[in-house]
Amino acid sequence: MSRPEEVAAGLASVRGRIERACAAAGRDAEEVTLVVVTKFFPASDVRLLADLGVRHVGENRHQEAEAKAGECADLPLVWHFIGGLQSNKAAAVASYAQVVESVDRPKLLAPLARGAHEADRQVDVLLQVSLDPPGREGRAGADPSDLPSLATAVAEADGLRLRGLMAVAPLGEDPAEAFARLAGVRRDLLAEHPRADWLSAGMSGDLEQAIHAGATHVRVGSAVLGSRPTVQ
Repeated sequence: MSRPEEVAAGLASVRGRIERACAAAGRDAEEVTLVVVTKFFPASDVRLLADLGVRHVGENRHQEAEAKAGECADLPLVWHFIGGLQSNKAAAVASYAQVVESVDRPKLLAPLARGAHEADRQVDVLLQVSLDPPGREGRAGADPSDLPSLATAVAEADGLRLRGLMAVAPLGEDPAEAFARLAGVRRDLLAEHPRADWLSAGMSGDLEQAIHAGATHVRVGSAVLGSRPTVQ
């Protein structure tokens, strides 16, 4: 197949999975936004996706994301930054990413707000919550107990808009169990911030379980675009 045919086939497959998962969960497929993760794939693939109706794309490395967003600035896309965020890069990320999904500590808020102000925009923020057990090496995301204060700080920051939560299922655990815990964390957040109703969870291997747990956004890369290039 040609590259356009490959991308179209992958996208159709994932859209079908989302529709079936929503039907099984008694949900409308329109409730779930597909964010296609284009990490390591060229801007030409982003253009193919846009031609196929994709509006939301995700990146997790600032340098690559900034370059790709600039190259595709003529396209009507919403860029999601989903990777670990350094405070010294946060202002620059806010200059092109309409959504930052990986906010996990208060130190990020001032530079994000500054970048949003400089870009004359509001940045939608998701709080990344860890579903890993405490003490696990490489644990990404805020501890659930830290979310109330972090959520309040985002809600009070100029230029930032608290939209909800993001999480990744821990390796080696049934994602359905992890996402069930996440749904509980989300209920607690919504009790204090009822408009923060986005839930970004689920990737190529576990999007069905995430949708069952209430995900409003799924982040899918390889199932749409194929194996990532080996040379990066």
